[in-house]
Amino acid sequence: MTDDTDIDGFFSTARVSGRDEAVTLDSDSYRAYVYPPDDEELAPWRGMSYEEFTAARQENEFLRQLLADWDALYDEPFVGITTDGTPRTDAWPLPAEGVVDSALAAAAVDALETLTADQRDSVQYPIDAPDWRGWSNPEFVFHRNGLRLEDLADAQVEAILRLVEASLSPEGYGRVREAMELNGFLGEVTELPTIMNDRSYWFSLFGTPSTDDPWGWQLFGHHVAVNFVTVAGRDVVAPIFLGAEPALSDGARPPLFDARERRALELAGSLTDAQRSEAVVFESVLDPSMPEGRLHPADERHVAGAFRDNRVVPYEGIPAARLDTHQRDLLRQIVADFLGLLREPHRALALERYDACIDETWFSWYGATDGTQPVYFRIQSPVIIAELDNHAGVWLSNRLPARFHVHTTLRLPNGNDYGRAWVEAWKALTRG
Repeated sequence: MTDDTDIDGFFSTARVSGRDEAVTLDSDSYRAYVYPPDDEELAPWRGMSYEEFTAARQENEFLRQLLADWDALYDEPFVGITTDGTPRTDAWPLPAEGVVDSALAAAAVDALETLTADQRDSVQYPIDAPDWRGWSNPEFVFHRNGLRLEDLADAQVEAILRLVEASLSPEGYGRVREAMELNGFLGEVTELPTIMNDRSYWFSLFGTPSTDDPWGWQLFGHHVAVNFVTVAGRDVVAPIFLGAEPALSDGARPPLFDARERRALELAGSLTDAQRSEAVVFESVLDPSMPEGRLHPADERHVAGAFRDNRVVPYEGIPAARLDTHQRDLLRQIVADFLGLLREPHRALALERYDACIDETWFSWYGATDGTQPVYFRIQSPVIIAELDNHAGVWLSNRLPARFHVHTTLRLPNGNDYGRAWVEAWKALTRG
């Protein structure tokens, strides 16, 4: 019998308890797991502002301990995600030439000009400020970086979003806005629009918008965290956290990561028995053979979420060198999708760095490879960590992972999250 007791009102032990029986996907729509509006899981929060909700949630002992753990990680000096605790100094040479876009800096200046002097003071940070690392995913507030979109005037929000749009590829901006809109849809489904809406996000600017000096911005909140840095015409978009619960809205659009999941399932389904024995690290997303601590009540299987900037993540699964040509092409297509927020030619350059490390790239999979179960997978090399995980419900009632609640992360290991490695290389180059 698997333990399924509440850790608090939002998390249960079922999401972190190993179980011998398979976790299977059923045909039920997410609608089957929507709480009635008067349910005790939702009713206490009705009508609360995001600050009132935050204050109420932080009275919970489990949450207080989680935030204390996050604060301890936040206070660590930045190193970057590594496989053994030591960053590779050869992973991120600064490209010789950038692609300077004066319109990008102009969009940032335009956004700043819509703000009052006090708002500009609140939204701007030095390029190397530790506040970069204060982003998180939950709908309650932890670090209050910059300005909250829902507290701003429409014209100010529109100018900020024009900057976000100018910084990202058209499809990348569309995906970010879709995730924000799905958060608004969740607020409608749960009838909690003051807690979850399409402006439940914090925005900050780092550095001074310029065509010469490094600068960037951060946008984060429930199911969306995007960190953008441009270093003299060389773009970084990482860390990225994108997700949704539910990941679709009643046929209005396909699930948020539908194409990515289909390619991943095609790759997993193409594995030979020998390949599968290496790639499939655990037979289930709740495999009882997982070591203690591998499952986390907030992160579930993710290793690269909020405050995990310095995590040591050893390679696991199968080396890409043991995949055939078609399989490696599928893997690259998945990576290209993860890198899809980058504008061209920056995405092409990022894929070149991925290609250069293909002999040190690993693919790992948890769960069945035939689409009958929720899954977790990770692609990892010296220059990328990309993960997708199916999660249990938080605002929906499914106690076990389901495909309609999905989280994804993208990291640049060995120190280039937040463009740190390139910023330091730029400093060395320009200051001697």
